[in-house]
Amino acid sequence: MPFQILINVLIAILWMFLQNEYTFVSFLSGYFIGILILIVIRRFLKFDFYLKRVWAILKLIYLFMIELIKANIDVVKVVLNPKQDHQPGIVAVRTRLESDFEISMLAALITLTPGTISMDFSDDSKTIYVHSIDVPDKEAMIKDIQDSFEKAIMEVTK
Repeated sequence: MPFQILINVLIAILWMFLQNEYTFVSFLSGYFIGILILIVIRRFLKFDFYLKRVWAILKLIYLFMIELIKANIDVVKVVLNPKQDHQPGIVAVRTRLESDFEISMLAALITLTPGTISMDFSDDSKTIYVHSIDVPDKEAMIKDIQDSFEKAIMEVTK
């Protein structure tokens, strides 16, 4: 991936020299031409296009922002509810992630979301124990974590 970015930047700089214009617009047009060249070359060489991973990273950031907003709203509801009828709980989330980096990223995203915290890992590091201030349905919470954060992390790292 870094090699593709370097090639793309070099194509953009070469385009600026060929156009004899040293502006940002000239660089940007050369960068888009470099993207097109890399798309064509990708058919002949065996590598994944780097913008696919960049797009997956942007989707992960967007997903985290949406989950952050939803979690903040849920925490405000719990705090402002005078009845205190929320159900705190600890949930064991079994993960399909393989590397330590991926598992750490999942634990960090869970902890950064208000109202939840990653407490511990199992001995094989395949289960994360998560505490939440309101868990009406444990299975739904597990499925939500696996379908959102875990899936997005797998897209970024695979």
